[in-house]
Order: sequence, then C-alpha cells, then structure tokens
Amino acid sequence: MSDEPSSPELEKLRFLYRVQLGQVAQTERWIEAELAKLRERAARLPRLEGPEYVLSYLRAGGHPAPDSVHRGDCRMVSHHTKPLDRQQALQAITTGGIRACEICRPDSELGVLE
Repeated sequence: MSDEPSSPELEKLRFLYRVQLGQVAQTERWIEAELAKLRERAARLPRLEGPEYVLSYLRAGGHPAPDSVHRGDCRMVSHHTKPLDRQQALQAITTGGIRACEICRPDSELGVLE
C-alpha cells in the first residue's frame, strides 16, 4: 500500500490532470499538422524573382535620402528603392551608416553583429 494520502477529490483531480495532458498532446499534434501544411504550401509557391537586397530611400527636402537596407522580399520597403547585391548591402550597413530594417533583419542574414 502507498503511504500517500488519498481522497475521492484527489482521485478526480488526478483523472482531470491526465485528461488535460491528453488534450495538450492532441493540441500539439494539431499545431504540428498545421505547420506541416503551411510549410508544404510555402514550398509550392514560386519564389519571386528580384534583388536579394534593396536600399530604401525617403524624400528629404525634395531629394532622395538613403534610409535603410532591406531583404528583397521585405514588405516594409518604401516605393523608392535601389537593388543591391550582397556585398553592397553589407557595405551600406557596416561602413555606409545606413540602418538595417528591424523587420526583415538583413544584418542577421549578412552576419553583421550589432
């Protein structure tokens, strides 16, 4: 026999706990299945062709002023851009004094530590 105290209420709570663990496990399986569907769908989508990186410009006093470097597929880029290759993007962020987009994080992709 066990020396652990027991009661009908405690047994009900232990049963409820086991049921809830099963529900959490089921929810985790559903999440994994949905992620698998999303990954499969994303893999079937054609990759948009375009520049790997872009330099986004803002208008300052009627003239374009370099603002930030983005990955080519970033949705936060302005309408005024210039395509950049990897080396140009790296140079713009490291020595050009141009900030990297905080959303798409091209600096992380380029290996720049800030």
